[in-house]
Amino acid sequence: MSIGIILHEPEQPGNAGAIGRTCLCLNATLHLIHPLGFKTCDRFLKRAGLDYWPRLNPREYSNFEAFLSEHPGARIWYLTTKASRAVSEASIRDGDFLMFGRESAGIPKGILDAAPDYCVRIPMVEHERSLNLASSCAIALYEAQRQLGYAGLR
Repeated sequence: MSIGIILHEPEQPGNAGAIGRTCLCLNATLHLIHPLGFKTCDRFLKRAGLDYWPRLNPREYSNFEAFLSEHPGARIWYLTTKASRAVSEASIRDGDFLMFGRESAGIPKGILDAAPDYCVRIPMVEHERSLNLASSCAIALYEAQRQLGYAGLR
């Protein structure tokens, strides 16, 4: 198994491309929840993902409910600036998912409210809004891999 990265309604193809490249390099699976703010054939997506994108094989879902129906019982960690616990305090296991929301709005409140014990944040200075989505994904995915002992990575 591996860690799954869920992008809930991502808007920027450059971020998605960079995240896809990170996923491939860290043995993670990318899951894209529609609607997307770009087409998966977008030249900006391909530019950011370079030659990694064709080997990534991202999974796409019409909405979050479709993802949940395909992954019943999935353990999902929701990355949000609204959480009180840091991602390093999560007990991430092989097969877990890390979910990130839209660049402009984050993960919808209704989704976060349904799983408060799985909401975590990336620590940063007070009074700043958020990190870039691709940077946030890389930070959280490396934390997950650290917790898993970098299994399968060299």
